[in-house]
Amino acid sequence: VERLERVTRERFLRDIYPRRKPVVLTGLELGTCTTKWTVDYLSQAEGSKEVKIHVSAVPQMDFLSKNFVYRTLPFDVFVRRAAEVKHKEYFLTEDEKYYLRSVGEDVRKDIADIRKQFPILAEDVHIPEYFEKEQFFSSVFRISSAGLQLWTHYDVMDNLLIQVTGKKRVVLYSPRDAPYLYLSGTKSEVLDVDNPDLEKYPLFVKAKRYQCVLEAGDVLFIPALWFHNVISEEFGVALNVFWKHLPAESYDKTDTYGNKDPMAASRAIQILDRALKTLEELPEEYRDFYARRMVLRIQEKAYRNDYG
Repeated sequence: VERLERVTRERFLRDIYPRRKPVVLTGLELGTCTTKWTVDYLSQAEGSKEVKIHVSAVPQMDFLSKNFVYRTLPFDVFVRRAAEVKHKEYFLTEDEKYYLRSVGEDVRKDIADIRKQFPILAEDVHIPEYFEKEQFFSSVFRISSAGLQLWTHYDVMDNLLIQVTGKKRVVLYSPRDAPYLYLSGTKSEVLDVDNPDLEKYPLFVKAKRYQCVLEAGDVLFIPALWFHNVISEEFGVALNVFWKHLPAESYDKTDTYGNKDPMAASRAIQILDRALKTLEELPEEYRDFYARRMVLRIQEKAYRNDYG
């Protein structure tokens, strides 16, 4: 993934944004968070308010099999535990991993916004102004134990992953490679992108891998629909900022996480499911023939042919 230094708003909007490819942005002015956010400062700044966290006995978290549990801890206790390697106090095992993804007050209705959920910390952060205020969707505060790996998934909005402290490795795949990623909704079944089970996922080798390492102070632009898999190589604190790339009315009003497909896409998939149900009225040989014709039609009408 390309790394670019001190990118201005003008240059981002003119040269980077229209290309719809991930880029690591370095040397940006992110505020005092990059120096202030030590374990001690974080613990004392937001005190003992309760946070809901993911706790996993293994480093690779899997959203499909749900190999983790949700627990609640006071924020200061959580931060100290997440920064430890071995725990004296724990839920599952002494080397369990912790992960916080901030959520709104009412998880079903409210979006994550660091200004509301962590107002004191929000004052330390300067978010790069690469989008209009009315495009803003959410700002998600994240804290991960060292070694934690998140499942491969895509988001339906553009976002900046601001790595405030610690180090992360991010592996990305283009939306074009969706056919090779064994999707279940917005998530890929291939968890271990470094040592994939190729008997189970033989097509995965065709997916082109993009990779970057984010050091403290780096910002990764992840365009909507790009798949990403993240490993926290060290205990780290990050902030994700999501914004709307499409007109506001394109998105599902009930989407608080930024991962529900745009309304038109959801409708199209429902229509397709109905069409496939209709094909079941035919014998197998005919069904196969007309399904192939439908695939060709979709490719002809809807695929882009200008990808490099």
